[in-house]
Amino acid sequence: MNLPLSQEVLRALQSVSLDDKYALESGRVFMSGIQALVKLPMMQRSLDALQGRNTAGFISGYRGSPLGGYDQALWNAKQHLQKQNIVFQPGVNEELAATAIWGTQQLGFVPPGTQRFDGVFGIWYGKGPGVDRCADVFKHANMAGTTPLGGALVIAGDDHVAKSSTAVHQSDHIFKACGLPVFFPSTVQEILEYGLHAIAMSRFAGVWTSMKTIQEVVESSARVNLDIHSIKIVIPEFAMPPGGVHIRWPDHALDQEARLFHYKWYAALAYVRANQLNHTLIKGSQDRLGLIASGKAFNDMRQALFDLGLTETECHRLGVRVHKVGVVWPLEAQLTREFATGLREILVVEEKRQMIEYQLKEELYNWRPEVRPDVLGKFNEMPGDHSGGEWSLPNPVSNMLLRANADLNPALIGKAIAQRLLQLGVDEGTQARLNQYLDRLKHQESNIQQIQTKAERLPWFCSGCPHNTSTRVPEGSRALGGIGCHFMVLWMDRQTLGFTQMGGEGVPWVGQQPFSKENHVFANLGDGTYFHSGILAIRQSIAAGVNITYKLLYNDAVAMTGGQALGERPDGLSVAQIAKTLLSEGVQRLVVVTDEPEKYLKGYLPKEVAIYHRDRLDWVQRQFREIKGTTIIIYDQTCATEKRRRRKRGQLTDTLQKVFINPLVCEGCGDCSTQSNCLSVEPLETSLGRKRTINQSTCNKDFSCVKGFCPSFVTVSGQAIKNSSATSTGISLPAIDLPQPENRALHSPWGILIAGVGGTGVITLGQILGIAAHMENKWIVTQDAAGLAQKGGATWSHVMIAQQEKDILTTRINTGGADLILGSDAIVAASKESMIFASEQRTKVILNEHSPPTAEFILKEGWINPANSCAESIRQLLGADATMHFDAHAVAIKCLGDSIYVNPIMLGYAWQKGLIPLALETILRAFELNGVAVQQNQRAFEWGRHCAHDWASVQAMIQESSPQLSPPSVDQVIDERIRFLKEYQNSAYAKEYEQIVSQVREAEQTVMPESFELTQVVAKNLFKLMAYKDEYEVARLHLDRTFQSQIQKQFQGPVKISYHLASPLFASKNERGELVKNTYGSWMRIIFRVLSRVKILRGTRLDPFGYSHERIQERAWIAQYKDFLIQVIASLNQDNYQQLLAIAKIPDAIKGYGHIKARHVTKAQNTWNQQVTAWSQR
Repeated sequence: MNLPLSQEVLRALQSVSLDDKYALESGRVFMSGIQALVKLPMMQRSLDALQGRNTAGFISGYRGSPLGGYDQALWNAKQHLQKQNIVFQPGVNEELAATAIWGTQQLGFVPPGTQRFDGVFGIWYGKGPGVDRCADVFKHANMAGTTPLGGALVIAGDDHVAKSSTAVHQSDHIFKACGLPVFFPSTVQEILEYGLHAIAMSRFAGVWTSMKTIQEVVESSARVNLDIHSIKIVIPEFAMPPGGVHIRWPDHALDQEARLFHYKWYAALAYVRANQLNHTLIKGSQDRLGLIASGKAFNDMRQALFDLGLTETECHRLGVRVHKVGVVWPLEAQLTREFATGLREILVVEEKRQMIEYQLKEELYNWRPEVRPDVLGKFNEMPGDHSGGEWSLPNPVSNMLLRANADLNPALIGKAIAQRLLQLGVDEGTQARLNQYLDRLKHQESNIQQIQTKAERLPWFCSGCPHNTSTRVPEGSRALGGIGCHFMVLWMDRQTLGFTQMGGEGVPWVGQQPFSKENHVFANLGDGTYFHSGILAIRQSIAAGVNITYKLLYNDAVAMTGGQALGERPDGLSVAQIAKTLLSEGVQRLVVVTDEPEKYLKGYLPKEVAIYHRDRLDWVQRQFREIKGTTIIIYDQTCATEKRRRRKRGQLTDTLQKVFINPLVCEGCGDCSTQSNCLSVEPLETSLGRKRTINQSTCNKDFSCVKGFCPSFVTVSGQAIKNSSATSTGISLPAIDLPQPENRALHSPWGILIAGVGGTGVITLGQILGIAAHMENKWIVTQDAAGLAQKGGATWSHVMIAQQEKDILTTRINTGGADLILGSDAIVAASKESMIFASEQRTKVILNEHSPPTAEFILKEGWINPANSCAESIRQLLGADATMHFDAHAVAIKCLGDSIYVNPIMLGYAWQKGLIPLALETILRAFELNGVAVQQNQRAFEWGRHCAHDWASVQAMIQESSPQLSPPSVDQVIDERIRFLKEYQNSAYAKEYEQIVSQVREAEQTVMPESFELTQVVAKNLFKLMAYKDEYEVARLHLDRTFQSQIQKQFQGPVKISYHLASPLFASKNERGELVKNTYGSWMRIIFRVLSRVKILRGTRLDPFGYSHERIQERAWIAQYKDFLIQVIASLNQDNYQQLLAIAKIPDAIKGYGHIKARHVTKAQNTWNQQVTAWSQR
């Protein structure tokens, strides 16, 4: 913006560091909830040190969204943790990690003199299902107790809406069953504060404590205060039993139970009371309605109150009392009674199943009817009936108030509050306002219902992912699903049904086989899951004697949660270790299938273990499904995304090889997509139809696409690959000074929704804005939605910027509250999940015109990119004036050499349009602090600014380097193909084509003077048949100089080209009788030159290739098509026009080579026969 920066901001530009969150001990920093969990043990250690205590910390657990990145954050902060005597040791699984935490408290009774510290506090972490499997440990350890200067805190990551889980989860009830007090923070700041209180409570009361986190909080980022002096911990007066409440040995189980039931829980309640962890925020003497909430629901309730116009003053006037609960179990009674006294009604606002509501009802049950308030939560009261709760009704669902399923939002909560106030009675003005609010909600709901989803961007395996190959099963077989990345197979065409909890893979078959006619199934299992608990599933299958083959994917990383090392140890887990273990378990047979069989030296694996190339996987599986008992296929191929990470870090040598598709040779059959299942194989629209191309920006160099039965693929290697930079692209930033946009005042929170594709930098962009706002001393909250989305699915980052902390009430934008939607992907931007945050009066949308293909492109033949229709739906919803669009992808590729720069380009565009209320200097500095491709990201931001200032000029620059296709006229279509056929064969051959097309054109103009549709269809389809790609033509097209030039631009210096071909005269066949491609070097160009010169042999008796069934079919189709057109064109009229048009289009379905083409030919011939028969019978 154009205002001068204050001295405070100038100082921040010089002093702020990303290391501040861990290095500083006071002041404000910008951090995420995950980073707050890393900082928490450091703050606890500092707090102990101030009190003269020599303590240490121990952290263990198992990763899982929304805590999937916690272990990586701990590893990244290793130096800071070590300085504070904090040890991080991830667990093999959640249960064993919890047992290790229990060990820190058992230091309380080790031999005297063996302890190095006054006490060790333990922190366990895991996602909700991990909490479930630890119930036994938690119960035992909680009964046993903690040490006075130790303490144990359990951190759960709950997924209330199953965004990245196989089931929704709520840990509150399992914690209650185990007897652990439950803290529920609503902000990043409270993660720190509640965490310190939870450890203090654990020490004081001798209980294990728990803290519930959910994605909306723990994956949000905000400014927080690190001053530990601001956190007041009060140790209450409480009568402890003889011997206290802490861990000891020996200790009888009944004694432990008595201490827990009679003292420890009540000591915990005393701590809650003394520290006012539950407290009333708004209270008056004439209050009628009480609102009580915790965690995220509290944030949503605050937003609902704001939307209703219920300020603190208005709440006092209407008699609304507000109570916040920090510890949801056990609910402290005294504070609760003080809150409830004098109220007529209490509305409990909590997500998922009732926790606070039932405790509140229990506490108030014995109050006299005249003073006892009604308690409502999930359901409204039955009119005139106070005799029972919802369980006394046959089915109370029709009377629902705040749902227990899914999640809550400010609109749902606001609606419930408005309804209860209207029921209690309010003045006319308030009544009108509340009714107006309810009407507005109805209007919003109606608008949301009208949003039509044009497409869905499903999460998918990453480009080059080994799962793309390993999860295939042979025809006639089926597989059982796994968890993590394996779970995504369920929406792919892989004959995979069902799934289990982690560690149960394959075991459902134990319960199925005795009752099934099937003899065998496959089961998918990851190496991370195997090490966690999956080995027990294999052991169960062996014990049961079932016929099952486990396909154990060894991808050398825990891919779903960020690529953590296997085995929870520095040296990882090897294929040899797995093989030896499983052989000793008694599997019937074990083989290794890999993309690099040459890396296995003799003697590395047990002698009975065979090694096969991954191309033999189908054959291996067919053999294994005939073997009785439990068998194992270890599929060894490193995670593609992890390879990319390692290459960037210099930990893996980058292969100086790329794969390209010659578009002239490509038939657009899609077998490359079928073979690779890879989204880096993208559609390429050409004047000769849709072909395929490789997105070099996203390709992870797996090369499985080369297995597609098509000669268009070439692999190219050179001395060095050109870097993606301005010098390599040849386009430089325009040398002009851009004007500064007007300063935007922040009178209310500014909401920015970044909507894009996982893995492209959407979340990074949110963090850039967060750091920039922090340097400007502005309040900011960002909230990211990742999880499965990082695998090419839809992802969002919510960013809210405000002048004051009190202005930001939630961690995500409210319904209709987005000021800007930054749509780097139109499909995601137009989704219902995005558009619910837009409003016609408020929201501006900036769209990237390019949208990468969705998974449907792989699954659905004839896929049409829905990006344009998505953009149009946004314009219809918000109006044309609210939307701006440009091709950020083209700018990224042409000006910066890589599509990864789309998001910073979009940000620069938005900033130049005055839609980002932050200074240029702080944004550029934030890119610098991020430390990744700094100059390129800053340059991308500047390119975005230029696009916003003068898109026409930038567009002209990039189109000059790559002219855009425009729809050709009918003459252009015909002329291009005539020229092509002359090169293909000769002028006479082209003349035959021209004559038939001319006859069709003449007949069409007679019948339909304004139409050229039939002419165009015939021109394209007759050409397709006549220009069939035999050996001569493939050779000629591979000599095309334009294609050679495009390849050369990617490399520095000379290149070596390899071709992947399967001539029917020389190629071998696989087990299914299909030709197998072989690789040929650059010398093949000599053969190509010879073949291209002897094309005159095509179709003659001297043509050695012309006797194959494929060539005979191709010539037969030409004759069939020409003869039919010549025969019927004279009888063309308006009545049969559409019928002939449909017949003329049939050859368009013939695509590919060899067995792929044969399949399409059979289908097309059947269609041809049916439609020609119908024509003759008309």
